[in-house]
Amino acid sequence: MDIRRLKPSDAVEYREMRLIALKSHPEAFASSFEEEKENPADIYAKRFASDESYTFGAFEKEKLIGSVTLLKETKLKLKHRALIVAMYVSDDSRRKGVGKALIAAALDHAKSQAGIEQIYLAVESTNEPAKKLYSSFGFEVFGKDKCALKIGDNYFDEEHMVLVL
Repeated sequence: MDIRRLKPSDAVEYREMRLIALKSHPEAFASSFEEEKENPADIYAKRFASDESYTFGAFEKEKLIGSVTLLKETKLKLKHRALIVAMYVSDDSRRKGVGKALIAAALDHAKSQAGIEQIYLAVESTNEPAKKLYSSFGFEVFGKDKCALKIGDNYFDEEHMVLVL
């Protein structure tokens, strides 16, 4: 398995994986398949070229099997913080250390950035494997957002976690 920062040239493959993630696990993301299905790959290519957004991909035999994004806060009073968002590992690649490698890459990059002191993320409350993964890196729950997401008539709670570097 190879972990690297995604480049604009990875945008088409990322978009395909992202749409699968949104469709198959809608409760895991604030964004929806319906909202993103019309997005051209260029939107992701621009993000991958940004200095405030770092998306890391996991590749197995040149195929993208997972990704995670680290977003640096840009407001003056929040520049000591970053967010982990859009974490996903394909169903076939789970329980093989892919998620661990992706989080490690994001955290290593965060630690290399001057001024980042805290990393935040949100995780759907019943997603025990993800919560266990984040806890293994030292993330701690600091709050719960009841009914954070609504899909049809169903509500999903989110737990907010923080890691102080």
